[in-house]
Amino acid sequence: MNRRSLLSAALIAAALSFATSASAQRALPSLPVQSYTLANGLTVLLHEDHTTPVVAVNVWYHVGSKDEPAQRNGFAHLFEHLMFQGSKHVPEDHYFLYLERAGASDRNGTTNTDRTNYYETVPSNRLELVLWMESDRMGFLLDHVDQKTFEEQRKVVKNERRQNYEDAPYGLVSKFQHEALYPATHPYHNLTIGSYEDLDRATLDDVRAFFKTYYLPNNASLSIAGDFEPQKTRELVEKYFGPIRRGPSPKVITEAAVPAPAGETTLRIDAGVELPRAYVSWVTPPAYKAGDAELDALSYVLSQGKSSRLYKRLVYELQIAKDVSAWQASSQLASTFEIVATATKGHTPEELLKVIDEELGKLRAQPPTEPEIARAKASLESSLVFRIERVTHRADLFNFYQQYLGDPNWFAKDVERYRALNAASVQNAARNLLPADKRVVTLVYATPGAPPCGTLRGGK
Repeated sequence: MNRRSLLSAALIAAALSFATSASAQRALPSLPVQSYTLANGLTVLLHEDHTTPVVAVNVWYHVGSKDEPAQRNGFAHLFEHLMFQGSKHVPEDHYFLYLERAGASDRNGTTNTDRTNYYETVPSNRLELVLWMESDRMGFLLDHVDQKTFEEQRKVVKNERRQNYEDAPYGLVSKFQHEALYPATHPYHNLTIGSYEDLDRATLDDVRAFFKTYYLPNNASLSIAGDFEPQKTRELVEKYFGPIRRGPSPKVITEAAVPAPAGETTLRIDAGVELPRAYVSWVTPPAYKAGDAELDALSYVLSQGKSSRLYKRLVYELQIAKDVSAWQASSQLASTFEIVATATKGHTPEELLKVIDEELGKLRAQPPTEPEIARAKASLESSLVFRIERVTHRADLFNFYQQYLGDPNWFAKDVERYRALNAASVQNAARNLLPADKRVVTLVYATPGAPPCGTLRGGK
């Protein structure tokens, strides 16, 4: 029997209830989190769940690409790679080896604009191993990193950029969009992956300085969720993380003005792809701020399911699009709402844009129907509940709440903000947060001979 089938009956019942009934005020799964801080400033979050004999460990360092110094774009992502290579007491390339031998089901790290995280889910009796390894790289990474390791990982990061951007169809579209949406002075202007120029100019001394500035216990939070004994776990956390020295509080960016384009910006991109695309993007309020939940719901009304407005018009009725999607990408300083549609053969991005604008115009003029709102609310709620089925995702969610809201016990409030939605509030979000004259439109043309990743007309 797999882990999902072993979940508590109460959790499964709650999830099914969320998915099938939008109007009832259902009881929420209980997700209590104990929070405390070590003397060195490390925030510790503990959530017990003895349903299955596994435990998830999730460490967030509150530094992302938004915090990188000038001409150091890509350092946060580079550190994600360096942290897996070894530390003072963990030999080179042994991190994943130890976890595999321990029976880890999840293990990895990710970087975005706002944070860098590292996570592992292991059998309960291997919790101490994970705490030891995480503490060793927090406290003693620089005892291991040398010029050879640095050079190797820099090459890996540059190759990752080539594969995911320069060598990928539509790969550079996001770069052009970011630069149009966020001015050069905004922390979100650069891509998290990093630039070749900044990575090439980096030195080992730069790497050491970045680590000493941001990879501190007082700039991190440790989330543990699953099958563990609280008192023993507290003792293990103190044993392994307590001796690590705190450092000066780093200047982490937590607020920035939300930019809004002065008017409509249109980007035209030639790409060696088979099918054209149209993207429409807006800078929108930060995660959990007013309007964020409404835009989540609006994305469902527009593109979730075959009866959604854009899918029905573009894909089913007119058959001028192969696919269409909309989403609110919520982040700490600002968010991005985006609609993207891929044309079918013989059709243009301008045709797609015309229909997208027609449907947005209808939503600005008339609110969504009650059934549309009910479906969106049910989907959003059930997505939250199904997300916390696995302790891996739960541990990460608690860290998310901690950094963005300062409160890991925010799950019930997260659900309530969706329950409070109504047709009028979603319509207001479409009117006020997605103005027709303040946005970035990106039209990608299928151009033989152009690079698949795309090249911006005008050379910018």
